[in-house]
Amino acid sequence: MFLPEQIARLAIAAAVQAPSVDNTQPWRFGRAGREISVRADPARRLAVADPDGREMLISCGAALFNIRVALRHLGYLAEVSIGPDPRQPDLVARVRLGEPSPAAEYEETLFAEIKRRRTHRDAFLASPLPPGLLTALREEAAREGAILVVADSDDQVAALAAAVTAAEHAGRLDHPRTEELARWTRSPDDPDQDGIPATAYPARPQHSEPDFPGRDFAHGHGWGLSPSMMAPLHRSPGTAAVLATSVDQPVDWIRAGQALQRVLLAASANGIAAALHSQPLELPELREFIRVRLSVRAYPQLLMRFGATDELPASVRRPVEQVLL
Repeated sequence: MFLPEQIARLAIAAAVQAPSVDNTQPWRFGRAGREISVRADPARRLAVADPDGREMLISCGAALFNIRVALRHLGYLAEVSIGPDPRQPDLVARVRLGEPSPAAEYEETLFAEIKRRRTHRDAFLASPLPPGLLTALREEAAREGAILVVADSDDQVAALAAAVTAAEHAGRLDHPRTEELARWTRSPDDPDQDGIPATAYPARPQHSEPDFPGRDFAHGHGWGLSPSMMAPLHRSPGTAAVLATSVDQPVDWIRAGQALQRVLLAASANGIAAALHSQPLELPELREFIRVRLSVRAYPQLLMRFGATDELPASVRRPVEQVLL
């Protein structure tokens, strides 16, 4: 039988495995009795790319979902109260340890994927998704109050690819933005346990048609994973989708983060990886275009691509001691 402080530590160890924008890990956690608090860390917010803290709260929402899954794995219900609290502007949510309740098989499956899941930053293998997976992922997003809008025509996929391409080129012309990205990019010998390590992206990205370019993490240094000699020549962009919410307030950003992680874990459980694109949603004009034309007028929170991959990127995470208040 675990003590409350041991349960909290195990849950927070799961929380820090969540994805975050540029792996900034913009979260802190507190523990008081049977309650865990999830807090945003504004010092880790991307001031240029994310001035409103939207992506920061999406990241914290993903960490919150991992806490919920970890508590179910440990055999407890999770009673969640989402912020904000005017007296504590950095408070994202409180999670109270509920009554004992055995985890369902599906919940154990999600928990097992927390450490396995990795963000993909390249094109995919030309393999179809498992039958019924997209329907299941839409349902997973809906369970958290979000909408997963799948691009179901070549024109929609091309439009999303063009938006990512335009945003990436615009970002490379924006000196403050490139400086900010460079601060969160780690060289191969950097011991820091945050930011984007060289093991998390390809040195020479594989292109697809249409192409979804990734961020320029290496900045011309040649860092990144070397391509396999056995890598197939033909690569696919995968299946593109937009994760959106019907309202665009901080509480919706937290919900979007929970939906994001639920969708990612469910995809991973089916052997499918996901690539995430935030670049066009950081530019108001492109975000509005995607809202009106490509996300049924819901507010886009993240662009995603799903597909199969034979690559094994590796990321880094800060230990629990560094994030526990």
